[in-house]
Amino acid sequence: MTLETLTLVQLRDLQDKVQQELSSRERDDLNKAREQIRMIAQQAGIPLKQLMLEGVPPRASKVAVRYRHPDNAAEQWTGRGRQPLWVKNWLASGKSIDLLRV
Repeated sequence: MTLETLTLVQLRDLQDKVQQELSSRERDDLNKAREQIRMIAQQAGIPLKQLMLEGVPPRASKVAVRYRHPDNAAEQWTGRGRQPLWVKNWLASGKSIDLLRV
């Protein structure tokens, strides 16, 4: 096949066919790789979930609440980042942030 002899419409059609074939082959290769991994894990007696989670660092632990509104326990703040509006209002009223400390 000589590309120079193809019209623009034929080239675009060929491009679409190539893209479809690439997608199909990538999907097939991915499925084959998954099956191979599953078989290896099964032969080794390792649950696939365990295999996939090994070496994954644990998620960062949640930062503890350091401040809580005395009248509304749902309003909490870790002390990190910007002060929430309720903390700003508390301080603007002349009250100490120490009164909010958990």
